[in-house]
Amino acid sequence: MAVEVTDAPEAHRYEARVDGESKVAGFADYIRTGELVAFVHTEVAPAYEGRGIGAALVRTALDEARAANLRVLAICPFFAGWIARHPEYRDLLYQSRSNVSD
Repeated sequence: MAVEVTDAPEAHRYEARVDGESKVAGFADYIRTGELVAFVHTEVAPAYEGRGIGAALVRTALDEARAANLRVLAICPFFAGWIARHPEYRDLLYQSRSNVSD
């Protein structure tokens, strides 16, 4: 099974397709700014669950965020859990810095 993940910026999401099919097997919605990409929702069609579609979406999206020098905000629980299990991507996570001093 070949999974192809592409960015669909007009829809603000990454889309996964399997074996060249036109039907979307899964997607990851995002909000992007010039410095940050927030992943807000990931969904895999029931027929494709358990086949690595979600992992392919996350890995591709994070690799592209790294290449674009973007910080990542993992609002989506699937993204947050995946990153927690793959420490090599933790450096991408957005760290808020308070400007308030005591």
